[in-house]
Order: sequence, then C-alpha cells, then structure tokens
Amino acid sequence: MLIKGNNISRENIRNILLIQLGDIGDVVWATPTFRAVKKAYPGANISVLLREGFGSLLEADPSVRKVFEVIRYKGNLIKKMKEQIRFLRTLRQEHFDLVFDLRSDDRGTFMSFFSGAPIRATNIYHSIPWRNWFFTHLADPPPVDKTICSAAEQSLRVVREFGIDTKDTIPKLRISEKVNEMAERFLDQDGITTNHWITLNPFSKWQYKEWGYEKWVQVINWLWEKHEIATVIVGASEESEKSLSIVNKCHGKVFNLTGRTTLGELVGVLKHSCLHLGVDSAAPHIAAAVGTPTITIYGPSDWRDWAPRGKMHSVITPDYDCAPCQQKGCDGLGKSKCLEDLKVGRVKETIHNFLYKNGVSIPC
Repeated sequence: MLIKGNNISRENIRNILLIQLGDIGDVVWATPTFRAVKKAYPGANISVLLREGFGSLLEADPSVRKVFEVIRYKGNLIKKMKEQIRFLRTLRQEHFDLVFDLRSDDRGTFMSFFSGAPIRATNIYHSIPWRNWFFTHLADPPPVDKTICSAAEQSLRVVREFGIDTKDTIPKLRISEKVNEMAERFLDQDGITTNHWITLNPFSKWQYKEWGYEKWVQVINWLWEKHEIATVIVGASEESEKSLSIVNKCHGKVFNLTGRTTLGELVGVLKHSCLHLGVDSAAPHIAAAVGTPTITIYGPSDWRDWAPRGKMHSVITPDYDCAPCQQKGCDGLGKSKCLEDLKVGRVKETIHNFLYKNGVSIPC
C-alpha cells in the first residue's frame, strides 16, 4: 500500500538508480529485482549502487547499464569528506529520475537523498521513523503470509508496491567473455584441467555457520579415493591460513585458490565447477546463479529462506529440533552444536547420491 507520494508514472523516467548495499549474497538475490525494474522501464537506463568490490558481479548483466561502488576512503577526516563529496557529485551528474533503496539502512537512505533524484522510493521504516523523511515515496507492503519466503523477496517487496513485479525470482549472474577467459587461464596455470573437480568453500563470515575443518579433510580425501574427483578450495584472502591448514592434512588431490582470485575470477571458477560444496556463505549463491549445482550445509540459519532454489541444489541440515534457531551459535557463544554433531557420513551420502544421479563422471 502506498502511504506517501502518488503513483510513479512510467513516463519521463530515463535514469533509475537501485541501491543495494548488502553483502554479496544480498546482491545476487537482488538480480531478479534488477531484471524486473528493467522490464517495467524498458527505455530507462538502470544503474546499481553497491558496496566496494562487488561491481564485478554485474559486469555483464544486460539489465544494468552502470555500476557504482560506495568506497570506504582512507586518510584523515577532511580527505574522506572531500572524496565522499566528489563521489556524490558523480552520482548527481547522472541526473537520476528515480531511486529505489532496496536495502533499508542508514547509508542507503543518505545516498538516496544526496543522489538528487526527484523521486526516492522505499518501504516505510516503522522502527526508525527518521529515515522516512528522506524519501518522497513510501510503501507499506502487506505482512508476509508465511514464515518462510525466498531471499529474493527482500528486494522485490520494495518495488512490488510501486507496480513492479515478476515471477522470475531465480538469481542469475552473467559472465563476460573476458572473465570467462581469465578464469580458464587461471585454472590452466594451476593445472586444474581435468573434468573431475568440484569447488569447496568451508568458510563463512560467521564461525557459527561453519562445519569442522577436519571433517572437510575426510570429505576431500574420500572424493579422490572413491571417485577420483579433485577438490578446489576457494575463499577470501583472510581465510588463506585456515585453508592451508586443511590442504596440509589432505592426501587426496586438492588445489588451493583461497585468497588468490578476485570476485570476478571467483565467479568464473564457480561457473566451470561441476559441483559446489560448502556452508552458508556467498559462494553457493554465486555458484547457483551461474548454473552450477550446489550442496550446502546449514545449521542455525534458515535454509528455507536462503538456499538456492531448484532440483539441482541440495541442502544438508542437522537432526536437531532446535535447528534452524537463527541464533549466533548455541547460547550466543559463536559455536553451533548442531553442526559440530553433523556426521561426515551424512555429507558423503548426499554427495554420493548426487554423483550417482548425475553419473560419477559429472561432465562439466
């Protein structure tokens, strides 16, 4: 229900800015919204504002004309202010007609206002009312009629009340030829040329979502010994030391790309992977969005909200009545007993069933 401002006309809207300042997974799950807005305004130029470093995700997206990144500038306060003002001027020079804030946070609120767009729309902030002052149009969507909904709804609920909707809610990422060639060269240089390899990201931004590293060692060794499938470990640079500790304990064939790829290169690597294994993190969202099957372990977080959709994707959940609790570990201590007790056999069984269903060769 529209509660502030009139219905937004489809006429005279030439430049639209979509603000999504969430994590990588949030950006991936917002791609259906990007497509929906482009479809609703086919003659408009669609730009997206993201956090620093995420722009390569949308480099080849046909719905998006331009990507801007909010950079955390270094230096003293005066220097930071000058750089920020310069960035805001760049935004204003685009002369946006319409801005949608898809994230609902302070920074997105300010960026929306300082963009200079005459129409600035989002959903009403009930808990933080001062944010509402910065928008010309506010909507109050109906309450979700079920407890569980796709993560794509987070963005779609913002634009739906303004007459923009879609049934195409599966995230999709496009890869440019340049990125694809970079990924192929990168893999070739490391000798990852066999068709028998999968990617693994055992790391999460939050430790309470992780499964025991020593258990992943068992899975890696089993994949090689039982199926002659090599494992390619991926992750962020800050996870390099943890990744090395896993690799050093493996006697199965394993390659370590942790911290060695840019985000764009990671997208390319995941695209070439035959299967992606891991825990609740950005990697399975990216893998699914480029068409790679996934098997993801979920503990405290609710897989029904966040797991990739479709028959090619599987989840492994603990046999605990309390899961998913959506807490930061048991008793808030940062560790999840439900994941600590998840047996290696359960994970092997799920992988085995996938390999059997698709043929052990799992052709890429």
